[in-house]
Amino acid sequence: MEKLDNIAPASYDTLATGQGKPVKMWTRGVPVETEAKTQLGNTAKMPFIYKHIAVMPDVHVGKGSTIGSVIPTLGAIIPAAVGVDIGCGMMAAKTTLCAADLPDNLGPLRSAIERAVPHGSSPRTRSHRGRDQGSWEHPPAPVDTAWQTLKDEFEVLCQKTPKLEKTNHYKHLGTLGSGNHFIEICLDEQGAVWFMLHSGSRGVGNAIGTHFIELAQQDMRKHMVNLPDRDLAYLKEGSTHYDDYLQAVGWAQKFARMNREVMMQNLIAAVRSVITKPFQTHVEAVNCHHNYVQKEHHFGQDVLVTRKGAVSARAGELGIIPGSMGARSFIVRGKGEAESFHSCSHGAGRTMSRTEARKRFSVEDHIRATEGVECRKDEAVIDEIPMAYKDIDAVMAAQQDLVEVVHTLRQIVCVKG
Repeated sequence: MEKLDNIAPASYDTLATGQGKPVKMWTRGVPVETEAKTQLGNTAKMPFIYKHIAVMPDVHVGKGSTIGSVIPTLGAIIPAAVGVDIGCGMMAAKTTLCAADLPDNLGPLRSAIERAVPHGSSPRTRSHRGRDQGSWEHPPAPVDTAWQTLKDEFEVLCQKTPKLEKTNHYKHLGTLGSGNHFIEICLDEQGAVWFMLHSGSRGVGNAIGTHFIELAQQDMRKHMVNLPDRDLAYLKEGSTHYDDYLQAVGWAQKFARMNREVMMQNLIAAVRSVITKPFQTHVEAVNCHHNYVQKEHHFGQDVLVTRKGAVSARAGELGIIPGSMGARSFIVRGKGEAESFHSCSHGAGRTMSRTEARKRFSVEDHIRATEGVECRKDEAVIDEIPMAYKDIDAVMAAQQDLVEVVHTLRQIVCVKG
């Protein structure tokens, strides 16, 4: 399975998977873990994979399935491939501000954003004392307005899965979360100011994902289906769980998109509270998922496409590929490459686990790596240090046939949960 057959003039290599479907990898010039290849090979052996799996250059081992993979399926879906951060993605908006309009001291700007958008982890147990710092205590008007567009369908979901009512659904709308989720102020190559953020469906999406992953695994045990990996448990088309999952995951993806829109509104308001010069955000705004599933048409067939850490890149479609803290990010335009199922990478991709990064690097390393960026520089965010990620320039070079760069951004303010 380790053999890679070079295919010229194509810009991808094909991973041999034995009896499985081909795995086409846009990874030239970037490292790929052996464990990731094994994980991809296991997925490729599932009988409902359509045509081939496409792998983006930010690929690395993930829980459930490989990050940076595009998995087309016919007649079944793997809930763990979508995962629990359903609809996770990016939003970016260009403003009429320029670098000269920003204050010399960016600290107050970061503080204003941190006050305007709840961020951080939720308590892990009910016995945890104190309020969930990652949720709203008193949701503002934009949250109320946005929730009204989601509420009715959520109530239908709760009739089928009552435990969803206990999630922090409403109070997580318009909040950041933790881990690699972020809010940034960036400058493009011409000095224009951009706002960019990264988040998903928060606690309610996690609950939906976890619930259906468990149901899929129960189905596999019930029907005595042998799998190369228990995370490949699937739901078959025509089953009640399959239809319920597509309904629930579709709603969670709407929540995630709305979550980013509400955050962007509050981010803009926070910046206006610090910068007195009037400004607008351009229509050149992008709001794209990179962890989701949807029905698409490829090679003459209607299929379900799961993008696990990958972005849709149809011809002319705008997308966002962020670098790590301290690295460049990119607004891109898709080229509509059919073999990638019209996809590109969703970022740089990790080269090591969060645990390994915390062992290997110090606060001093993080301070040096994020010089010039107004951001947290404490040990709690060491796992997001740039050296824990792949070289974004190498990642972009590997996918030149998938996207073209429209804007190159560098962050100057970064808020982490």
